[in-house]
Amino acid sequence: MLVIIKMTSQSETQLGKKGLTPEFLQDLKKRFEEYRNKTIKIHVLRSARESKKDVKKYAEEIKNFLGDKFTYRIVGFSIFLRKWRKARE
Repeated sequence: MLVIIKMTSQSETQLGKKGLTPEFLQDLKKRFEEYRNKTIKIHVLRSARESKKDVKKYAEEIKNFLGDKFTYRIVGFSIFLRKWRKARE
């Protein structure tokens, strides 16, 4: 039996009832810079959203704050942020 363990550089955090604060955005930026993460998973808690549209709005605001080297993917009520070496379109 062969077991493959994939080591990822993924970090997780939660977005709560306070929403996107400057502190939260700075924490995301610091995580990408200091810990050399390529992916961060953000769980959008029920207290921070009313509908799926809120998750999309949060993802767009985070991407605009971080810059062109970042992309996101939404799965359910989670946002997966990814950092690339070069700017993406």
